[in-house]
Amino acid sequence: MEVIIQPAAQAAELAADAIVALVDTKPDAVLGLATGSSPLAVYDALAQRQRAGEVSFSQVTAFLLDEYVGLAAQHPERYRNVIDRDLLCKVDLDPQRVHSPDGLAEDIPAACRAYEQAIADAGGVDLQLLGIGTDGHIAFNEPGSSLASHTRIKTLTAQTRADNARFFNDDVEAVPTHCLTQGLATILSARHLVLLAQGQAKAEAVHQMVEGPVSAMWPATVLQHHPHVSALIDEGAAARLQLADYYRETFAAKPDWQGL
Repeated sequence: MEVIIQPAAQAAELAADAIVALVDTKPDAVLGLATGSSPLAVYDALAQRQRAGEVSFSQVTAFLLDEYVGLAAQHPERYRNVIDRDLLCKVDLDPQRVHSPDGLAEDIPAACRAYEQAIADAGGVDLQLLGIGTDGHIAFNEPGSSLASHTRIKTLTAQTRADNARFFNDDVEAVPTHCLTQGLATILSARHLVLLAQGQAKAEAVHQMVEGPVSAMWPATVLQHHPHVSALIDEGAAARLQLADYYRETFAAKPDWQGL
């Protein structure tokens, strides 16, 4: 795992650089998209790059990490609507090529199996954007999740629902109890994982992810088993890292040709 400690704005540009470089060499790349606060600056940077003529996403396919169960199709916080608002309205990515788990499916297990198959049929995800929760969850794989899990229904913890209440007018009761989420094994099948984390509230989760033992109690620690992870974190999120100085030295000495 490569740990890069940079201000949030610079981290977003690095993530955008990686995506643009991928699409430049593979115009029909498959991207994994995250929602929430962490990737917003990345999406803004990608929109700027497209407006400048540096990249086109017209042949790209994308898959979302997760979706709430039971939110109405037009609900503004349904993740498919969130990604439309945060990214699709800003770039030339074809909405018909963007896929999300079906949180309104009558047969949830069948919908989850179909989602896994759709990812496989697309050739797998080339680059997956990720955030991390304060309890170490990635996507909606809460503490205790199987490290070998695939797309499935999960019950959200009280902490996650409280953290997400800000998107529901601070009404925790309005936050759904269940979600569909890519599993940890599904995420690990992507070829490049780019995780963004900002703020001291994420510091313990980042410390466990990078320097702690691999454990279902901190689901993000499974990323230690992936061969190509770029963790882009700011000073606040790096506050608990024991090897922070080494990570800074490593990035400062990194060859220009290497990229993320």
